[in-house]
Amino acid sequence: MRTTRIVAASAVSAAAIAALGVAAPAAAARDGVNANPSNIVVMPSVIARGGQITVTVDGCPTGGSMNSNAFRQANLTPINGANQTAKGTATINDNARPGSYDITVNCSGRTLTRPAAFTVIGGVRGGLGGSSSTGATPTDVAIGGGLVAAAVVGGGLFWMRRRAERRI
Repeated sequence: MRTTRIVAASAVSAAAIAALGVAAPAAAARDGVNANPSNIVVMPSVIARGGQITVTVDGCPTGGSMNSNAFRQANLTPINGANQTAKGTATINDNARPGSYDITVNCSGRTLTRPAAFTVIGGVRGGLGGSSSTGATPTDVAIGGGLVAAAVVGGGLFWMRRRAERRI
């Protein structure tokens, strides 16, 4: 009987150690030790120069940083949630060229890059309807002159025809 108790106690101890060994990595990941950044989301995905984007990253429980060629390095702050999410905002540089940009996130000593995370579009020129030249170009003058000449000729023909109908 004594041998049976020893074998049973050994089996229970082995099962407890195995369960603890399986649960330890999950607990460490929950505490942020083995957290890996994932699922980088950028809103909005298309932005003009000078605009502000919001970036959220899962698996970043202690926060971190983000950077891109389109903006200066910005901080990510943790927010409470089941996915260990961190969030940050960044302002797009005024001199950023239009095109797609990557974002690299650093969390807990680990990095993740999302290629083509967002697209920068060119800004709008303000004032005078967005025109970039002053005055009328030679093409504008030629088109306007042609339209005026066509109107004068058409009006003259209409007047001559109406004049001829009155004599009959």
